[in-house]
Amino acid sequence: MKRPLKPDERHIWGMVAATVHPLPGRATPSLPAPPEAQAPAAARAGKLGSSPAIASPFPALPSGRPGRPPPKEAKKPIEPNRRHRIAKAREEIGARLDLHGLDQDRARGVLERFLVRAWDEGFRAVLVITGKGVQGDGVLKRHTPEWLAAPHLAHIVAGISDAARRHGGEGALYVALKRRPRD
Repeated sequence: MKRPLKPDERHIWGMVAATVHPLPGRATPSLPAPPEAQAPAAARAGKLGSSPAIASPFPALPSGRPGRPPPKEAKKPIEPNRRHRIAKAREEIGARLDLHGLDQDRARGVLERFLVRAWDEGFRAVLVITGKGVQGDGVLKRHTPEWLAAPHLAHIVAGISDAARRHGGEGALYVALKRRPRD
């Protein structure tokens, strides 16, 4: 069982938390009232023996412990059998795009034009190489799945998955493309 934070610990945590800014579109989680404010109310109710609980900004796991929410799935993954066929080269990778050396804005534009062109040419799967970044959390690696989930690409992209090691592993993505409607 976790103990409540002491006032000096709460103060230090407040200083640390003040240096962190939430991601765009996310709200800052609110901290519960300090124990000092809760203690007089508990004393009046005759519950001095119970300690105030500290709420977690994250939902509880099935075990009852607080946990982090699962990462948002930007786009549905490729069906496992299809991903296996692509990885084993039984389904051809129609084209490859390497985004190394591009900034975010330029990479997004190049990626979108590449996907439209590949879809127009009738390719069913492409490989997008993003790289892993310096510490494995590169900007392009993080943002590419979000870009692929854009509503204006929904008629093109069927799913995405990390590439097999021989195709770039964590630094590359397989992108399954939908069939082009017959004219």
